[in-house]
Amino acid sequence: MQANNARGWRTPLVVLLCGAIVVNITLGVRHGMGLFLNPVTLELGVSREAYSFAIALQNLAWGFFTPILGGVADRYGAARVMVVSLIVYALGLWGMSAASSSLMLTLTAGVAIGLAQGGCTFGIITGVVGRSYPPGQRAQGLAVSGALGALGQFYMMPLLQGLIEKASWHTALTLSALLMLIVIPLSLAMTEPYVDRSTLKKGGLKQAFNEAVRDPSFLLLSLGYFVCGFQVVFIAVHLPVYLRDIGLTGNVGARALAIIAIGNIVGTYVWGMQGARFPKRYLLSAIYLLRAVVIIAFLLAPKTEATVYVFAGAIGALWLSTVPLTNGLVAARFGVAYLSMLSGVVFFGHQIGSFAGVWLGGYLFDATGTYFWAWITAAALGVFAALIHLPIKEIPLRRVVPAAGLGAA
Repeated sequence: MQANNARGWRTPLVVLLCGAIVVNITLGVRHGMGLFLNPVTLELGVSREAYSFAIALQNLAWGFFTPILGGVADRYGAARVMVVSLIVYALGLWGMSAASSSLMLTLTAGVAIGLAQGGCTFGIITGVVGRSYPPGQRAQGLAVSGALGALGQFYMMPLLQGLIEKASWHTALTLSALLMLIVIPLSLAMTEPYVDRSTLKKGGLKQAFNEAVRDPSFLLLSLGYFVCGFQVVFIAVHLPVYLRDIGLTGNVGARALAIIAIGNIVGTYVWGMQGARFPKRYLLSAIYLLRAVVIIAFLLAPKTEATVYVFAGAIGALWLSTVPLTNGLVAARFGVAYLSMLSGVVFFGHQIGSFAGVWLGGYLFDATGTYFWAWITAAALGVFAALIHLPIKEIPLRRVVPAAGLGAA
C-alpha cells in the first residue's frame, strides 16, 4: 500500500504504525475502565450507578469533542491536537487516581478523560490514515490500522488487572497516565506533509457538516453507531463485575476482556478487508445481527469459565469491526477532506449509545438487582441496527454545487 505524494519519513506505513501504537495505549486504558468498577466503588463507598455515570459521561464527552477536535485536526493538523489531548488524558487519569468522591470521579474519569479521548483515539487518527491512502487501498489501510490499534486491549487488560491486584487501582491509573506522556512523540507522524491544506477553504467545514446531517444515509449510520456504542461499552464496563456477581473470579473477567481483544484484532481486520469486496452496509447489518445472536446464546448458556471465554471470543470478533466499515462508508459517501470531522460526527452517535449502555447497565442493576434486562436491551438493539443499515447508500453524494475543499473519495 503506497500513498500519493508521500514525502520524507512520514510514509503511510509510519503513519499507520505510529497511529496504531497511540490507539493501543489510549483505547487499551479506556477498555480497562470496567476493571476499576469493583475496587473503586468498594473503597470510595459509591454506588455502581455513580461509577457508571462517570464512565457514561466520559463516553459522551468523548463523542461530543471528537468532531470538534476532528475539525481542528482536519484544518490545522492532527499532531497539535493529539499532543494536547494526551497531556489532558494523563492529567485525567492522575486525577482519577486521587479521587475521593463521586463528584471527583465525574470530573476526572468523566469530563477530562472523555475530552482527551476525542483528540487522541481512532476518530482523529482515522482521518490521517484515510487521507494517506488512495481510494483503492483505503479499505485495506483502515482495516490494518484498526486491527493493530485493537491490540492494546489484549495486553492492557492483564497488565491493569495485575497492577490493581498486586499494587492498587491508584497505582494502575498513575502508571497509565505515564504511558500517555511516553507516546506523545509519536504524534509527530500525524503532521501530514503530503496533504494540500490549500484545498480546505473557509466555510468548507460548515458545508461538509450541513450536507452530512441532511443526508438520510448519514443519519442511519449514526443511529446504527449508537447501537454499537451501547453494546460494546455496556459489556466492557459491566462484564467483569457481572461475572463476579455470578461467582466467577476477577481474573475470569480480565481474561474475558483479553479474549475479546484477540477476537477484536482478527475481526476488525477480516471484516474491514471484506469492505473492499462487498457492500459495507450489508457487512454492518450482518455484524449487528450476529451480536444479537451471540448475546442471546450467552444468556441461555450455563455460566462457566468455558462459556464465558467462548462468548468473549465470539463477541470480540464483532467488537470494533464496525469502525473501518463505518468510516469507509463516510469516506465513500462524502470524500476524505473532512474525514476526521465527519467520522467524529457519526462517532458522536456511538458515544451517546455508550453513555446509555454503561449508565443504564448500572441503573438497571441497582433497580432490579440483575443485569438481565440490560442484556436483553443490547440484543434487541442489535436486531434494530441490522435492519436500519440495509437502506444506507454507499455511492458518492451528488453535489449540485461542488463544496469548497470537499475531496472525492
